Amino acid sequence: MTEQDRGLLPGTVDLVILQTLTHGTLHGFGISRSIRARSDGALELRDAALYQALHRMERAGWVQAEWGVSDRGRRAKFYDLTAAGRRQLEREVGFWERYAEGVFKVLRPATGER
Repeated sequence: MTEQDRGLLPGTVDLVILQTLTHGTLHGFGISRSIRARSDGALELRDAALYQALHRMERAGWVQAEWGVSDRGRRAKFYDLTAAGRRQLEREVGFWERYAEGVFKVLRPATGER
């Protein structure tokens, strides 16, 4: 993967957005900035993917949104995690933990293998 291909793997967008919102209410740019900072720049979420995911999650009832004013004095939509969103996050974290464990089992040599 090149430096320009640091987007998120399919299926991880909702996971990282939901996890980011467990830390509190944020507007879209704040969510994007937090994901980039917490991953030390390894993950970047393009605006189109971010807002498509937020709108989808809002329709699903996983996040709720309210208009407000950003720290720069601009009108912005702020997103907050709902109880349904917390339940969805638990399901997704469980899936990704099992998935990553399976991948690492394949990557690590089995006993007696080189």
